[in-house]
Amino acid sequence: MSNHHKINYIEIPASDLAATKAFFTRVFGWDFQDFGPDYAAFSGQGTDGGFYHSDLAASCATGSVLVVLYSDDLAATAAEVKAAGGKIIRDIFAFPGGRRFHFSEPSGNEFAVWSE
Repeated sequence: MSNHHKINYIEIPASDLAATKAFFTRVFGWDFQDFGPDYAAFSGQGTDGGFYHSDLAASCATGSVLVVLYSDDLAATAAEVKAAGGKIIRDIFAFPGGRRFHFSEPSGNEFAVWSE
């Protein structure tokens, strides 16, 4: 299959790169490769990408793209997000095809997690 014109990489701002990395490692098991003090890349998560140091944050309220993760156990993932210092910003709700919730991680970026 050709990678031509496919989404290849995403980059996300992070005001606290260390806290963001620790959060995603704890909750989702992600590994990071640092490229200097202001950039950390992740891979093997469906789409590769990275976090770059910035005082900005991605939010649906400001028109940002929403990165949506998948979970086999939505309630357990929501509990893990809270335990790791994330904030649930939209409780679990139903939508056509499943259920999901939205959260912000330590740098304030909004993500969602869904399940059937």
